[in-house]
Amino acid sequence: MTYTVITENDVSQWSDKTGAEYHFPKRYAKFLTPGTTVVYYKGKLKDKAFRDQRLSDEPHYFGVATIEQEPYQDEESEKGDLYVAIENFTPFAQAVPNKLPGTDDYIETIPETRQSNYWRDGVRPIDKATFEQIIALAGVDQLMNARQLGDEYAFTSLGEEGGKKKVYSTRYERDPKLRKQAIAIHGDSCKACGFNFGKAYGEYGAGFIHVHHIVPVSEFGGRQAVNPETDLIPLCANCHAIVHRKPGYTLSIRELISFIR
Repeated sequence: MTYTVITENDVSQWSDKTGAEYHFPKRYAKFLTPGTTVVYYKGKLKDKAFRDQRLSDEPHYFGVATIEQEPYQDEESEKGDLYVAIENFTPFAQAVPNKLPGTDDYIETIPETRQSNYWRDGVRPIDKATFEQIIALAGVDQLMNARQLGDEYAFTSLGEEGGKKKVYSTRYERDPKLRKQAIAIHGDSCKACGFNFGKAYGEYGAGFIHVHHIVPVSEFGGRQAVNPETDLIPLCANCHAIVHRKPGYTLSIRELISFIR
């Protein structure tokens, strides 16, 4: 597994959604590949208008997520920029400063040759020890509460519980543009229980929602057209997990709603 820090700026040329989509220059493509775990980072606050949308005014890490798909070409970019779909986003309850507590030492290891320009890189590969240090400071005991492999969920812990285990899985292609269209059509509230991340968490959660394939992608049998109006539906993380709880069986939305109403 590889680990990478991705920077989210308060003001950006891209209209990214935290935990859903991330744009980047093509020079960073080798760091943002399927199977990568990413840590979200913000630099120092420069515009007080964004204060309410941050966990801290100082440089800090604020969440963890995964990349499950290959990057897409940004067709609107003249520079060959790319973007990836971000999955399994877990926000931190508190900001993690970019320096170790009580010291002037940075959590990330800065090469001697990069002392003056290291923080200019919006995407920065880190090693496992650095990643685990950030997670520990964030107080996240369960790293991947919803690590989605295909259409099922696997759970991993940072605790020491035995030897290594290799897991092989198939990842199915998903188009972030269809996700955007589905949310534009259906809204960003869960269609089963009505939960809305924006109403619960304010601006920080606004616009965030899982998008469920009514017919699982794993059952397509190959590439096929997807209609965001009839084939996709917004679900909160809880409802989405319950839909896929039983291996080999996907609850219908009617069945899901019958459990909670």
